[in-house]
Amino acid sequence: MTDNDASEGERRAVAALEASEIPFEITRHGPVSSLQEAAEARGIDPAGIIKTIVVRRGDDDFLFVLVPGDRTISWPKLRALLGVTRLSMPDADTAREVTGYVRGTITPFGSLVEWPVVADSRVPLRSVSIGGGAHGVAANVDGAELVKALNATVSDVTEPE
Repeated sequence: MTDNDASEGERRAVAALEASEIPFEITRHGPVSSLQEAAEARGIDPAGIIKTIVVRRGDDDFLFVLVPGDRTISWPKLRALLGVTRLSMPDADTAREVTGYVRGTITPFGSLVEWPVVADSRVPLRSVSIGGGAHGVAANVDGAELVKALNATVSDVTEPE
């Protein structure tokens, strides 16, 4: 990914955040190698970092799942919520193709397609930090405002890592 790709991703994400009209604060930091380092750089605890996971339901049918940093998707819970028997995660190239973002920068804000969003039930309970479209860029937002702006389905869809 080039610097132009990164700055374009950040521009799209920030423009979409601004259009959502929710209050947010952009944080920027250098490279990090762990969830703990990212949390420290963003001034939030690891559970407050929200991972945006792209999930495939079928051919050209994707959704975003917002997962607290200290948790992972519970596939049985997510399948039950969505009423499907099979889900998968696309490879990195497909995820980039359907969102416009590389892994580690993915956010529903500014995605090439407005896929449905499922947020774990812990997301709206606190302040969170979600990807900002480029490495080392994040948006700190109120979790309840986040799920409202994304019209997210909120459900317990995770388990501890």
